[in-house]
Amino acid sequence: MDGDVYVIEINARASRTVPYVSKARGIPLARLATFLCLGQKLKDLGPLPPLAPAGTYYIKAPVFPWGRFDMNDVLLGPEMHSTGEVMGVGRSFGEAYAKALEAAGQGLPNEGGVFISLCDRDKHLLPELAGPLYTMGFQLLATRGTAKALEAAGIPCELVFKVKEGRPDIVDHVRNGRIQLMINSPSGKKSVYDEQAMRLAGLRFGVPCITTVRAAMAAISAIRSQRAGELKVIKLQQLHKPV
Repeated sequence: MDGDVYVIEINARASRTVPYVSKARGIPLARLATFLCLGQKLKDLGPLPPLAPAGTYYIKAPVFPWGRFDMNDVLLGPEMHSTGEVMGVGRSFGEAYAKALEAAGQGLPNEGGVFISLCDRDKHLLPELAGPLYTMGFQLLATRGTAKALEAAGIPCELVFKVKEGRPDIVDHVRNGRIQLMINSPSGKKSVYDEQAMRLAGLRFGVPCITTVRAAMAAISAIRSQRAGELKVIKLQQLHKPV
């Protein structure tokens, strides 16, 4: 106001990012930054250690408190909901992502039923999303619009009712243990009640719920890695040992 600058908030995001990058690179970044603050030059710190071997992936995943508090919904918005972060390390993207999700309490299934309900703008991606799941032997369940799009793509699925559309509905199937994974991209305000009920049912009965197609694609890579038995212990000390 009147040319004055007011600082409302200072968010030191590096407080989470620096330790993560330090572990991934094997470099004590906070220690080196302290030396620079005390007047040393970059050239005085010596050469940085080499990167980890090619083909090593590091993935950071947020930890959410959904299961610890009474939540109205698990859909993300602009507010900060995560209460921490974990790191998954793997020789493939799928391995690292599977480990990160498992550590964050969102482990993925290797078999069972997958419920899919995508908004119209995402339905064109159904073949590359549902196709691999069907090929891996998952039973696909979908709401009317998504089921119609799957049928057009030649991918078999079971039609399920939305909430208040008939019984048994999607919440009943989650409660009865028929669904092990939910993929639901929000359709907007007109479907908010129905989609909220789906997500809360997943939370209540421990069924992972994915709300973006991009995350669902990554989850498919993680499931493939799990089923292939690729999840092995990898020591950071071994990756960053002196040459």
